[in-house]
Amino acid sequence: MMGKLIKLLFYLLCLAFIGVVGYAYLGPWFGSDFTAPQSEIRVPVTLDAN
Repeated sequence: MMGKLIKLLFYLLCLAFIGVVGYAYLGPWFGSDFTAPQSEIRVPVTLDAN
């Protein structure tokens, strides 16, 4: 009984992995944009040098 449960969980994990990878590849065709917003950030830095 426990072996069947572990086997089922393993199959569900494999299906979930395939689903996430498929969504990552096919998501942009369905309107999901996964790119990070790109903007330049400038922060002044003060160095204490003796």
